Amino acid sequence: MSLDPLHRWEQRFGSLPLPSPLVWAALAAAFLGFGVLMGRATGSGALAEGRAPLKLLVAHAPAASTTPPVAKPPPLPEAETTPEPSSAPTSSSKEAKRAGGGGAASHSSEPSGGSKESSGGGGSSVPPSTKAKLPPIKHVFVVMLSQEPYATAFGPASPAHYLSGQLEKRGQLLVRYYGVAHEALANEIALLSGQGPTEATAANCPTYTAVEPASTGADAQVLGKGCLYPSSTGTLMGQLSSRHFTWKAYVEGIDEGTAQPAACAHPALGAGEPAAGSYRAWRNPFVYFQAIAGSPACATHDVGMNGLGHDLADEARTADFTYIVPGPCDDGSPTPCAPGAASGMTAADAFLHRNVPLILNSKAYKKNGLLAVTVDEAPSSGEYADSSSCCGQPRFPNLPAPTGAAALSPQGGGQVGLLLLSPFIKKAGLAQDTYNHFSLLATIEQAFGLPRLGYAGLSEVKPFSPSLFSGG
Repeated sequence: MSLDPLHRWEQRFGSLPLPSPLVWAALAAAFLGFGVLMGRATGSGALAEGRAPLKLLVAHAPAASTTPPVAKPPPLPEAETTPEPSSAPTSSSKEAKRAGGGGAASHSSEPSGGSKESSGGGGSSVPPSTKAKLPPIKHVFVVMLSQEPYATAFGPASPAHYLSGQLEKRGQLLVRYYGVAHEALANEIALLSGQGPTEATAANCPTYTAVEPASTGADAQVLGKGCLYPSSTGTLMGQLSSRHFTWKAYVEGIDEGTAQPAACAHPALGAGEPAAGSYRAWRNPFVYFQAIAGSPACATHDVGMNGLGHDLADEARTADFTYIVPGPCDDGSPTPCAPGAASGMTAADAFLHRNVPLILNSKAYKKNGLLAVTVDEAPSSGEYADSSSCCGQPRFPNLPAPTGAAALSPQGGGQVGLLLLSPFIKKAGLAQDTYNHFSLLATIEQAFGLPRLGYAGLSEVKPFSPSLFSGG
């Protein structure tokens, strides 16, 4: 027989008095409130169905880094006057700079498939990335030095005091920036088209012959032997022209002397490089594309250095993409161009000191410009020989299969470094991410909203990070 509440209380608590009605009401309210709270916490019933899921935020430990921490350097002297001057580096040190970011970062990768280039030199293989946003860059300037390793171009013992001193204090130095091949011409063609070298371009084109049979392989690569690419080869210049952007190359020495045209000069088909004069065609990659060399417009697009200052003085005359090539006396090559002449980075630094201020003081640069100073390749022999690579370095189909130690990992053009200058750069310093010439091509294409060409479209090739401009 069940007991009423009074008998249950007496059985459990004996002679203790019963709680008052007020206490009973308080206990009932407390239990009711507790039940409501438990129902909400467990998300049960119909009320929970309309609520957002509970999110638990857990802090992740930072990923391990292979780059040692660097100390903050002492304050640097004030840089030359430029628009929106950058502050002194805060993430660099002499040790990091001397180490070149920890040496080579070699990675091997087989080429990925790509679509065929369209005709007219404006084809592409991969659409531009929309994930990362660059600043609104409208004018890009590239100065291409030659045959210097990172240590002598940008290292602490570099004799180029203007480049590695004054200019570096206001820009971002990409320490782990690599050439993609040997020799100079192969790297310059790679930067402008995403094409890997042929045997001829890897030897600086000893004989000016067309690439044949010029079939198309994976990653839109033109297959064959020779060094003059067919008109159907996709190029950055073709892309720019198709979108009504302008480009211009200033090549030192092309307008000097009388033995060659004053613009767009190149050997005749089947001929070799002229021995006389200060101009070397293999330092002028534009004339190795038939779509350019065979066009009457080449005479106005591919000119000497004398017109650079005149064009920079007016924003309307400044091309959207400007490519500057020092001659063999000024490009950094270790071999003097004449007996007793300065050579190496000492001569290159004097060239930069004469011409870079013209760019930095131009309205086009101050408004929305980006200047990249780099080197085509590290030496392939001697004390500073370097064939290291990065960024999914492909095995180039037009070159013989490597043997011996070279077969273990793809061979590149070595660590050369690159200095970025721009009014958009808010904080100077060292950048440790890995890039190469295909990365620079991808960055220029991204800045102008263009698809990626050739090997610039490899998944391992990344455009320059927008954090370079924000100091991140």
